[in-house]
Amino acid sequence: MNHRRMKMMNSSAVSHFTLSAYMDTGPWRYFFFLIVLCLYVLIVLSNVLLVVVICVNRSLHEPMYLFLCSLFVNELYGSTGLFPFLLLHILSDSHTVTAPLCFLQIFHIYSYANVECCNLAVMCYDRYVAICCPLQYNTRMSSNTVAKLIALIWLFPLIEVAVMISLSAPLQLCGNIIDKIYCDNYSVVKLACSDTSVNNIYGLIYTVIAIFGFLTSIFYSYLRILKVCFSVSKQMRQKAISTCTPHLASLLNFCFGSFFEIVQSRFSMRRVPNMLRIFLSLYFLTCQPLFNPVLYGLNMSKIRILCKSLIFGKM
Repeated sequence: MNHRRMKMMNSSAVSHFTLSAYMDTGPWRYFFFLIVLCLYVLIVLSNVLLVVVICVNRSLHEPMYLFLCSLFVNELYGSTGLFPFLLLHILSDSHTVTAPLCFLQIFHIYSYANVECCNLAVMCYDRYVAICCPLQYNTRMSSNTVAKLIALIWLFPLIEVAVMISLSAPLQLCGNIIDKIYCDNYSVVKLACSDTSVNNIYGLIYTVIAIFGFLTSIFYSYLRILKVCFSVSKQMRQKAISTCTPHLASLLNFCFGSFFEIVQSRFSMRRVPNMLRIFLSLYFLTCQPLFNPVLYGLNMSKIRILCKSLIFGKM
């Protein structure tokens, strides 16, 4: 208790944070800058292409494709919260970021991850209704219901993360070094020398909602889909698998990326090579926006045909 009080006496308002995970790469910085820039351009072009294809083709104005459109918009949102910041710091000699900009990035990245989770959960529910209750699909997934679900996909995470930031921003900090290449809420809270009980309680509630809410609903939906697949004809089974495969691959990729991020935040990674730590911390913010357009663009025949038509002209 006395130790905490002494730290509080030595603390002052933090105006900026230092991101200590960046390495001095010398002239190689331009090579890394070019790679990251190419990745960002590829992410933007591929996701914008699919958003345009879904928006301009009325044949794709169905619940499944509208949820996909929301997913691709979120990939653009998440990558824009990271890549411009990353490109700037790769070329910079100073890896400091102002406190307001740091909290803005935390809001951007965390809301991206939460919207992604919600979007994938809703898409799973959509596939569950389509495969397990096909006769009720049009009733359950009406245009009004779809609009409400898309609004919920975005509003709930934005409010949830805004509350988290409002609890973290006023904390009295006794340091300003974040051992990552981008700002992270848990790293900021660890720097606090004031009481973080409210933050911890909210974090626990936040985790319970994420794990027992979204993941349980996804697990239940896939169990029901699997049960139906074993009781229908081979043709129907193949159709069900073909529509679920891209979603399942995207979900597993996101879960792996999130797991890497949680492990890095909660456990000491000092014995892990710095390049590997950087790769793992960027995995779910880079691979998900890259893989999703490929997964859905190549595996879903309607989207694939319309993409070819838009790029190469009428087939």
